[in-house]
Amino acid sequence: MIKSFLLKNLDKHASKWVVLAIDTLIVILNFVITYIIRFGITVDLSNTNLLSQLPVILVFSLSSFILIGSYKGIIRQTGLKDAYNLFVAVTVLLLMSSFLVLASRRFYWVSESLNIPLSIIDMHYLLNIITLVTSRLFFKYCYYFVKYKIGNSFKVLIFGAGNLGMSTLSVLKNEDERSIKVVGFIDKNSKTIGKTINGIKVYNIKKINKKFISKHDIDEIIISNPTIVKKDLYAISDSFINLGLSVKIVPSYDNWDNGELNVSQIKPIQIEDLLDRPSINIGNESVIEEIKNKTILITGAAGSIGSEIVRQLCKYQYKQLILVDQSESALYDLQQELLSKEINSFKAIIADIRELQRVELIFSEYKPNMVFHAAAYKHVPLMESYPSEAVKINVMGTHNLANLSNKHGVNKFVFVSTDKAVNPTNVMGATKRVAEMYIQCLQKNSTTKFITTRFGNVLGSNGSVIPLFKKQIAKGGPITVTHKDITRYFMTIPEASQLVIEAGSMGKGGEIFIFDMGKSVKIFDLAKKMIYLSGLNYPKDIDIKITGLRSGEKLYEELLANTENTIPTYHKKIMISKSTVDFSLEHLKDKIDDLCIMNLLNQNNLIVSKIKEIVPEYISKNSVFETIDKNKKKKVIT
Repeated sequence: MIKSFLLKNLDKHASKWVVLAIDTLIVILNFVITYIIRFGITVDLSNTNLLSQLPVILVFSLSSFILIGSYKGIIRQTGLKDAYNLFVAVTVLLLMSSFLVLASRRFYWVSESLNIPLSIIDMHYLLNIITLVTSRLFFKYCYYFVKYKIGNSFKVLIFGAGNLGMSTLSVLKNEDERSIKVVGFIDKNSKTIGKTINGIKVYNIKKINKKFISKHDIDEIIISNPTIVKKDLYAISDSFINLGLSVKIVPSYDNWDNGELNVSQIKPIQIEDLLDRPSINIGNESVIEEIKNKTILITGAAGSIGSEIVRQLCKYQYKQLILVDQSESALYDLQQELLSKEINSFKAIIADIRELQRVELIFSEYKPNMVFHAAAYKHVPLMESYPSEAVKINVMGTHNLANLSNKHGVNKFVFVSTDKAVNPTNVMGATKRVAEMYIQCLQKNSTTKFITTRFGNVLGSNGSVIPLFKKQIAKGGPITVTHKDITRYFMTIPEASQLVIEAGSMGKGGEIFIFDMGKSVKIFDLAKKMIYLSGLNYPKDIDIKITGLRSGEKLYEELLANTENTIPTYHKKIMISKSTVDFSLEHLKDKIDDLCIMNLLNQNNLIVSKIKEIVPEYISKNSVFETIDKNKKKKVIT
């Protein structure tokens, strides 16, 4: 309470008029002191012209301070600019005083009592510079003494002693909401280690251990370099987290507010920041030419992948984007986002891809040159419970779009599939595989180039574990993990979307493009990392609960990107699957028609049995539909 009161009175309530009054008082006192220094301590000031000269000095000092505006600076942020303004104001006062002396000697109407000795003027000038600047620094020191020495303050270390480190220091010092004390900088550069910057020591990262943290009572580490290599960022943050510290990172310069960094922008490191996924550039000529002056239709445009595809496409010189989604609120949000960026060459359309006539009207009216089909039902456990819905969207919806693309002469049709379509163990993956097979068959007799893209889990997408874990941590836990050994491959939403566009540009028709997903991640370890990144401890603050594999869920996702079943492309992260479809188009059409008719009955076992007939490699796991596979085996044996 006392600390808060003092801080407010030393800073926020220190009105500029109070500062002006104090500065003027200092100048008046200095003038008196100058007389004492000049004529000795025993001088009788009443027998001098001091009393006549003081009102004039008062008026001159007020005029010079107001003219230059030196009193307007914020005391706690006093720097070289404030010192310079004081110097200019005092110099103006010197010139005014000197002009007064000359006037008193030349003009009879100026009283001789105003003839100030030049020695007094010179000494007064020097004394003013020293005392006014010192007073500013004194009040600044008092502010920070109260802020950091009285009561508790939040103690941090800044990783990086370069320019960004200086910017971070400046922002933290000016934080009003809480007292943040920068204990030191951490750096790897031997040239800066051991030195001090603005009175703050630079430490060797190797010296930061539990003893150091305990001695200085460190609460937090702030990484000032947002462009640090992901591999190094992971290692550094991991070491600090193991010391019980929360780790934050300064955003890239592009994300600063009007080129200025704010404390509110310094956020805790997210698990996405630690993924060793190098950035991708898709600015090659083939992509630019593929999209230039084209009308492009995107289904599922308001979803995680669809909306990011839209954002990426907005960077190119397309003719028009047709955004199709059945989710009203999500599509509205995307529409407002694009309008706020002054992007107007698009049309947002509410439509359900299952309704053939509705979708045909869209094709007839807008005549798209290219289609990115991202609309899908993708939640594995839910689709195990509702196979008929998975068939409606993933099979029938794709069937409708592919046929209309073929009918209306669309140049390219890019289908966003999933790695779960490979040797599927669940309804979602199996329905996606049926869709893949259909467009591959359709390619054989079509001028439209049908292209499939496959990839795994996407960080931050709707239904991924990252948003789920964040919500569970926010509620105090526990985090739920289906199995302690379960692993998954991950990529970021922008990376996945960029690769979809890249694959779409290079596709010649009939290919299944597979993306390099990097290294697999153990979900249990991912959960622990997220707990620590939140500044909490496992299992003390947040526990992890093992719930068992969900219906249709695999323990390990299959690694698709290997040299045995893929062909490389010019892009190192994109391969082409060697898999082919043995069915003829007519045969597959008949089977899909049967599936769609059977789907109307809403009898799950019949629907799934038909899917298994179309996709023989579909073997259910952790699912009620395992009985279908067992019965099939019995029939084969008998």
